[in-house]
Amino acid sequence: MADILGTLSISASGMQAQAERLRHTSENIANADTPGYRRKTMAFETLMQTGGVEAGRVQLSKAELPQIHDPAHPLADENGNYAGSNVDLIVEIADAREAQRSYDANLKMFDQARKMNQGLLELLRR
Repeated sequence: MADILGTLSISASGMQAQAERLRHTSENIANADTPGYRRKTMAFETLMQTGGVEAGRVQLSKAELPQIHDPAHPLADENGNYAGSNVDLIVEIADAREAQRSYDANLKMFDQARKMNQGLLELLRR
């Protein structure tokens, strides 16, 4: 029974971590055209006691911001350039899809563990 509850805990932590990742990916997509915006990334950290995962610290991409030439832009310098965003929409969409699939896999595992727990309780009731 403790193993099933542990599985539920691990699956729930995976869903929570992937939801956090998806939130940051959504922020990156929403700010793809925001001048000076740096892409947010995060890593997962393993929880030693439970074996689950949690979202790590959010880090800003250190990639160079592209210089965009538009003299009419309010943020343009004396040469007509301003710093763009270093978000690549294709990468962000792929990351969002991967996070969604990982979330769904954790959800299926959670559901299977829940069904096994219900089956065990039914056997114990007899």
